Amino acid sequence: MNQFDLTGQVSLVTGASAGGLGYHSALALAEHGSDVYLADQASRKEDLERTKAAVEGLGRHAEIGFVDVADEGAVDAMVTAALDTFGKIDVLVHHAGVMLRKDAFEMTLPEWQRIVDINLTGTWLVDRRVAREMVRQKRGKVINTSTLYTNIVGPLPESAYYASKAGVANLTRGLALEWGKHNIQVNCVAPGVFYPTQMTGPLGAQPDRLEWMRQRTFLGRLGNPETDLRGLVVFLATAASDYVTGQVIFADGGWTAW
Repeated sequence: MNQFDLTGQVSLVTGASAGGLGYHSALALAEHGSDVYLADQASRKEDLERTKAAVEGLGRHAEIGFVDVADEGAVDAMVTAALDTFGKIDVLVHHAGVMLRKDAFEMTLPEWQRIVDINLTGTWLVDRRVAREMVRQKRGKVINTSTLYTNIVGPLPESAYYASKAGVANLTRGLALEWGKHNIQVNCVAPGVFYPTQMTGPLGAQPDRLEWMRQRTFLGRLGNPETDLRGLVVFLATAASDYVTGQVIFADGGWTAW
């Protein structure tokens, strides 16, 4: 069990506001001993404070910061603030991302660019900035977030989302190749339909669609945000996964195995 111990370590979680998967990842890391720096957009301050309170309720040190992951200067400021507070970053869990359900013919170029800038370029910016510190430490864990739609598409018009998240998967593999020599493991979680979260909440207005998605899984249910991703994140954050890198691991109830 010592392989799953994060005592004395520091994790940086983006997209960490209550209401999203980052909230549950932060709590899982704290439950296993990690202090946590929590980051999200400034507009999510109240939800971010809820995450901070929950982490502190577990007896761990938590601080919050605000970031636009598509802005290199903001990313640098976030990581600098985390380092000023904790002195190091052992684990990065990068959940920040956005979705746009819109037909390609109706989507504007700025809308397309926003999705790609946040989901793909933002992942590259955050990973690279944190990894510079991990190189100096000669160790580190980077966990990115894609989706079950990494290699396939779904029933909704989300072409920018599909494209950007597929890019995150191959970016993960490329960074794992580059940084393996520094003892940095870079992996990617690919969640299925976790409901409800801030991102999937609007599907509540489409019960027939949710039921179709539920039936699409081998397990006959949607992902539970409170339980179904925590173990995977802890595994990838700890010594238990020291020989695992460059992988995209699906937590989708069997959806992509059809």
